[in-house]
Amino acid sequence: MKKTVLILAAISLVFATSEAKSKKPEKTIPQVPVNVLTNGVDSMSYALGLNVGSDFAKNLKGIPGGKSNVDLLIKGFTTAMRGDSSLMKPEVAMEFFKSYIAKAQTKDADVKKAAGDKFLSDNKTKDSVITTASGLQYKVLVAKDGPKPQSTDSVKVHYQGFLIDGTKFDSSVDRGEPITFPLNQVIPGWTEGVQLMSVGSKYKFFVPYTLGYGEKGAGNGAIPGYSTLIFEVELLGIKPLKAVAPVADVKPVAPKAVKKPVAKHAK
Repeated sequence: MKKTVLILAAISLVFATSEAKSKKPEKTIPQVPVNVLTNGVDSMSYALGLNVGSDFAKNLKGIPGGKSNVDLLIKGFTTAMRGDSSLMKPEVAMEFFKSYIAKAQTKDADVKKAAGDKFLSDNKTKDSVITTASGLQYKVLVAKDGPKPQSTDSVKVHYQGFLIDGTKFDSSVDRGEPITFPLNQVIPGWTEGVQLMSVGSKYKFFVPYTLGYGEKGAGNGAIPGYSTLIFEVELLGIKPLKAVAPVADVKPVAPKAVKKPVAKHAK
């Protein structure tokens, strides 16, 4: 829903996009004079329209269902901007929009869940694939003997992450730098799976969305909600949690009673 809300907040997107572009320009575009740019107001208005249109085009790709009618979108936008009579009242339009998006999101979620369920159902019948009680599936690519990490340990790993369609969304291997993290501060599929590994071993994990990034996904859309994920993980090292020295049970010493001076009676 975040992307659809951004569409409704187009003006905010203009300034956010402008700031981002000023920090990291993608390319230099030659300035082509146009007839409408006769004064500062015209230039600003045209520039604003370009920014809003650019942001709309980007965010339309995130509309659940992936479909929209650009011509009618522009017509509705123009109608509202000019205050002309419209085919829908604004409040009706908003309710219809929210209802459509909610239904489309539900449909998208059902499709993703069904695809993930089918993948895992087919995958568990393959040779060497083991399924745990939680639903996590794994395959041993390289086996090693030795101690295994506990959930409270930190581990050093190399990994690659894929969607079930083969899209790679992350890779420490490609970056050429392994990562180290506390094992109890990552997705449940990793917390459970990496504890099965010994240093030097390499496993392939098949993670249901319930043990991954859940309904919301992650990575600014790189991992959609309800995604079943595939990880290739190589365990490079274990850093056990340091034991904390016990604190001595020292009882406070009761303060000594102080005798109060006895007042002398005046004679």
